[in-house]
Formats: sequence, structure tokens, C-alpha cells
Amino acid sequence: QVQSVESGGGSVESGGSLRLSCAASDHSSGTYCLGWFRQAPGKAREGVASITNDGRIVYAPSLKGRITISLDNCSNTLYLQMNDLKPEDTGKYYCAADSLYPIPPCAPRPQGRLWNDWGQGTQVTVSS
Repeated sequence: QVQSVESGGGSVESGGSLRLSCAASDHSSGTYCLGWFRQAPGKAREGVASITNDGRIVYAPSLKGRITISLDNCSNTLYLQMNDLKPEDTGKYYCAADSLYPIPPCAPRPQGRLWNDWGQGTQVTVSS
């Protein structure tokens, strides 16, 4: 199974910005759904944002307004721009593809979906 490769994480101060990248698996045909997730130490993995290759985007309500997800269809590269970072954004960020899409619809939620192609993640650390 091909894994995604995440990059772009780092250590920033509160209020800073980061742009994460994910070299996703080749989905050169049909429609597909990609998502960003994150996991803080001792906490469950949570969805951040999702996007389809035809441009349908869903953000986690708690993060909407501070993040932007985008996809370069030519290079199969997924991006996550994060602004006004807060210490609670600290965690490891992962990208994945939903193998069950289009049913159910693309969304950054684990329920009823089969997220695959997980990478090793990229660490984001935000200091106050």
C-alpha cells in the first residue's frame, strides 16, 4: 500500500503560520477525497479538513477561518495552510485518502469512512 508523505511541520510561536504539504498517492482517475488529520499526545486523532479533486471542501468547525486546504491535481500534492496558530494546534499532522468515497460524502470524519494511505506525519509545535 502506497503511503503519503507529509512535510512542512515545525516549531512556531503562537500567532505564527505554517504550510503543510502531502505527497499523496496517485489518484489519476475518477474523483477522490483527501483529508488532513492531527493527533496531540494522549488524545484521539481528529479531522482537520478534507477536499475532493473537484474542489469540494469541508473544514472542522473549530478550525474554520484559520486554515485553508488545497490540492494540486497535477502533482497529487495536498496542502494545508495554517494561520494564527495556537498552542492547542500542537500535534502530528497526517494526510490520508478515503477509500469509500463518494459514499459517504467527503468529510474529515472517521465515522463510516475508510481512510488509507496514512503517512508518517509531520510534527507541528506551537509555543505560547
